[in-house]
Amino acid sequence: MTEEFRIGVISSTHGLRGDVKVFPTTDDPARFRDVKEVILDTGRERRRLRVRKVSFFKKFVIIGFEGLDRIEDVERMRGADLLVSREDALPLEEGEYYVPDLLGLRVVTEEGTELGKIRDVLFTGANDVYCVQRPGQGQKDLLIPVIEDCIKEVNLEEGYVKVWLMPGLLDL
Repeated sequence: MTEEFRIGVISSTHGLRGDVKVFPTTDDPARFRDVKEVILDTGRERRRLRVRKVSFFKKFVIIGFEGLDRIEDVERMRGADLLVSREDALPLEEGEYYVPDLLGLRVVTEEGTELGKIRDVLFTGANDVYCVQRPGQGQKDLLIPVIEDCIKEVNLEEGYVKVWLMPGLLDL
């Protein structure tokens, strides 16, 4: 399982007081309000930063870090990932999973037929959707809605998701 989760990417500086504009990669940007510390990953360097302020502007999150109070302190951060450790990640409700833990899980039917592996998770307005990469070249991804009728079991320890396929789902 993944020990760190990317929650955003710094897109640019914001103002002159050391704030950065972050494109959130989490499903709920409001979660940034509860983040106390992040790991800055520039690709060459990693360092922990304490969050001093969070605000929102259009689709971005504006973050200020303790000890970084000038634009010169944050100019080189553009394009860097912001990560949180698993222990600092927000707790999940029962039946919720971190997306990185789902990626690569085998997807099998209740009868034991292997359908492929989870390649991505789409967030729609109504429900999430698992994108299942099917074996063999040229096959389209299988899209399985994450609803109680379809998802019968998620077993992270053994690495599979058991599903019931709605009639016609394989024909799409």
